[in-house]
Amino acid sequence: MNEPITINTPVQFQDPLPQSVDVTIIGGGVIGVFAALNLARAGKRVLLCEKGRIAGEQSSRNWGWIRQQGRDVAELPIMMRALALWHEVNAETNGACGVQTGGTCYMASSDAAEEENAQWIKIAAEHNLDSRLMSGGEVHDHFEGHATRQWKSGLITPSDARAEPWNAVPTVAKLAQQKGTLIRENCAVRALEINAGCVTGVVTEAGRVKSERVILAAGAWSSLFARRHGIRFPQLTLRGTVARTASLPQVFNGSACDEKLAIRRRQDGGYTLALVDRHSMFIGPDAFRHAKPYLPLLKSSWRTLSIWPAQPHGFPDGWTTPRKWSEDEVTPFEVTRVLEPKPSQAQVARMAKRFAARFAGLGKPVIKTAWAGMIDAMPDVVPIVDHVPGCDGLIVATGMSGHGFGIGPGYGEILAKLATGAQPGFDLSRFRFSRFSDGSTLEIGPEL
Repeated sequence: MNEPITINTPVQFQDPLPQSVDVTIIGGGVIGVFAALNLARAGKRVLLCEKGRIAGEQSSRNWGWIRQQGRDVAELPIMMRALALWHEVNAETNGACGVQTGGTCYMASSDAAEEENAQWIKIAAEHNLDSRLMSGGEVHDHFEGHATRQWKSGLITPSDARAEPWNAVPTVAKLAQQKGTLIRENCAVRALEINAGCVTGVVTEAGRVKSERVILAAGAWSSLFARRHGIRFPQLTLRGTVARTASLPQVFNGSACDEKLAIRRRQDGGYTLALVDRHSMFIGPDAFRHAKPYLPLLKSSWRTLSIWPAQPHGFPDGWTTPRKWSEDEVTPFEVTRVLEPKPSQAQVARMAKRFAARFAGLGKPVIKTAWAGMIDAMPDVVPIVDHVPGCDGLIVATGMSGHGFGIGPGYGEILAKLATGAQPGFDLSRFRFSRFSDGSTLEIGPEL
């Protein structure tokens, strides 16, 4: 696929709706798709419902990085497993996911960035990860002499990889379907069926399905869906703008960023560009409801935010978006099948300018396509991955904070284990549901 996934992308998955399954998954992004694949491999009957298109939202609108480098300490073991799983599924699908090992490089222009890199080296050493520091000259050599900006130093993890989001998640969905998962696009789940505090099924726009377990992995829509059932967690959304250049000479084969610009080499010969220092926040009711837990994060990152007074019509936290609905009426998930925010053209122009300044010999890049996605964020920049207290049978995996694509296979494997009663194999206490209500002090994770 050479274009972003949108509402105009043809429907690929239209399996019949079953009467009952073992597990229903709400959301056809990277987390839900890998959970479905693992459950199907475990012999479970699985239904995956996607209101719009598989990977139509953030799972195809991200940077395409598969990085261990810079991860939250609690996520790093899961990410290391996820990297191995990406390579496995890429091999199983004959390279259709576009996974390539090219490394991740952070270039430091300031003392603060150098100190962050030095601290990461200590974490990497504890996990036997191949990260290492680079001198300014080594950074220059990393770009085969094409870089015209002189960075002070760098940090690189050679084993990190990249993939092509437009292709990767739909490819894995097809594999999950081949293993027995039922997948249905254009099929919103309107509500849970709950009896005596236990999930017993779901109500979709196409009918009811009995289900002993439900995984809510709906990205930016998760909080809105959960709120209808009285389940609340402080998730907000940020807009991230991304661009694709026309074909350019290869100056490196992986992912890289400094304090202002992120770049990734693409299979089609161009580069994916994004700004590190700019995201857009559209204010809605939840922004006021959840303001308190976000204050520490806002204090450290307010300079990177462009604040807008209202989410557009039809967005999850839009002022006119319904918070309650009955099971027999059209829901917000059907009104907005695919969340397609408009990219910031000012940010796209800035990306091109910054790329040209860093690689002057290549000239100002031609931008072929620009798009945007809504990132599901949490106040501490790590997700919820947990059973929901008081609602037996419901598991939530959301709030990936822009880091979900790379780690998706790892969380998908964990969710399959949680749904079948198996031990997850990792310490998930950092990602517990109750951390926002048990009096814990939130520890903010890495924002990149």
